[in-house]
Amino acid sequence: MITTIDYYFTPQSPWTYLGHQRFTEMAQKVGATVRLLPTDFGKVFAVSGGLPLGQRAPQRQAYRLVELKRFSENLQMPLHIKPAFFPVAGDDAARLIIAVDQHDGAEAAMRLSGAVFKAVWAEERNIADAVVLAQLLSEQGLSADRLAQSRSPAVQQSYEANTQKAIDGAVFGAPSYVIDGEMFWGQDRLEFVAKKLAAK
Repeated sequence: MITTIDYYFTPQSPWTYLGHQRFTEMAQKVGATVRLLPTDFGKVFAVSGGLPLGQRAPQRQAYRLVELKRFSENLQMPLHIKPAFFPVAGDDAARLIIAVDQHDGAEAAMRLSGAVFKAVWAEERNIADAVVLAQLLSEQGLSADRLAQSRSPAVQQSYEANTQKAIDGAVFGAPSYVIDGEMFWGQDRLEFVAKKLAAK
């Protein structure tokens, strides 16, 4: 039986960036199907009690930077803890990932997602800029048409449906990986994701 993993994330999440390649390799290793679910966590936080970064207590914000540095060094992944374009709106990038998923499939959408995460955290590019998104499409060998398609009502409906699915499933943070109804929150839980996949 093919395992399906629901992958909830937001394009500007550093933690999703830090876990994305490892997660991709895990899923590929076992032949799992990844269901990409870019999510509007602003709406999720409104019902889950989460706070946008700028509204969190100073000590929490400070510790986040410590952890980002620790994980990036431990994983040997380049990461600017205060990138030039952050905070940044992720909605346009999220919709673009959905459009690519719809037209080119999950594998292409996973590649684009990785490029988007890297653009924010390693390359300091502005993913809220349509020019940057067009460049990312080109760099991944994807059609420029996806940018216009990402603005379609169908894509917006999918984005809203993903967000509602997250709320209904008690998802509260990014990244979250859900296998057979069991949720694993955070890239630091990928060891448990791997164990779950190995046991199936």
